[in-house]
Amino acid sequence: MTTLQHGGGSGEPIETDVVIIGAGPVGLFAVFELGLLDIKCHLIDILDKPGGQCAELYPEKPIYDIPALPVVSGQELTDRLLEQIKPFEPTFHISERVDELERQPDGRFLLRSDAGTQFLTKIVVIAAGGGSFTPKRPPLPGIETYEGSSVFYSVRRMEDFRGRDILIVGGGDSALDWTLSLQPIANSLTLLHRRDDFRAAPHSVEKMRELVAAGKMRLMIGQMAGLQGSDGQLESVAVKTKEGEETLKIDRIMPFFGLTMKLGPVANWGLNLEENLIPVDTEKFETSEPRIFAIGDINTYPGKLKLILSGFHEAALMSQAAHRYVYPDKKLLFQYTTSSSNLQKKLGVR
Repeated sequence: MTTLQHGGGSGEPIETDVVIIGAGPVGLFAVFELGLLDIKCHLIDILDKPGGQCAELYPEKPIYDIPALPVVSGQELTDRLLEQIKPFEPTFHISERVDELERQPDGRFLLRSDAGTQFLTKIVVIAAGGGSFTPKRPPLPGIETYEGSSVFYSVRRMEDFRGRDILIVGGGDSALDWTLSLQPIANSLTLLHRRDDFRAAPHSVEKMRELVAAGKMRLMIGQMAGLQGSDGQLESVAVKTKEGEETLKIDRIMPFFGLTMKLGPVANWGLNLEENLIPVDTEKFETSEPRIFAIGDINTYPGKLKLILSGFHEAALMSQAAHRYVYPDKKLLFQYTTSSSNLQKKLGVR
């Protein structure tokens, strides 16, 4: 069973074999390769769901270079990977960013997230794509004062939005998904987009328009022009449309203006860096720090190709090397899933 946890935690650290930073396709496949070797994983991702760029930026976009799948969407690839790793029961910590890493006297690492969750782990695998995703901030004066109290770029707990007057801004999948998810619990919900044309999945757009037609939410075509409130608490938003300017009673805004990628706190962990990428060897995909590995688009080495396929290969070799740290006294026996009854039992197919 896959466990999905939203940010928020304190107290004793969670002990595990491996913490994977990044739950995109490469991070997900790493769970599979590590699981075959009886290595348990927790995954942390700053986004509010697994899948990384594939699920967040282009869930409907076709991908043509995944072996044996002539065409697959970003979301379908994510769904298939999640199904594949179910037997290994990984735990996801979503809407969290790893801020601190400290090596312990016994060689393990203590990690702390921005939500207060702590992990004590033998291995760290950085599979963060191009780095951590940072939401693009709307170009409104003073919006920073409302962030974290009235302006949110992700949802950590839906209950925090119950009974609120919500303005969601954007026209992509994230904006439409949260419109449909929060509308039933909101006091009022308005979706604002600069044009009456959406980049989201057609069925989501259709459901949104049905809610508008039924008077259960409002759709506005325009853009935010100003914010009113005090002490970080939003009271209203000025919206500019072609008909003029209108003031809406709003106490929660969720802007979805896209994401930028930055290396983030990883840059402060003492790793050798090369133009915001992490150099690794091509035998183990280990970084300059023992027990810290980097796989996927965030690493660099001679001949590197930024392909999902390459990341899958890197995850497999990383897992073999990680086994030596997790089970130093256990001989690693290489086995094929097609012929090993032991591996087939782990996968639940025997």
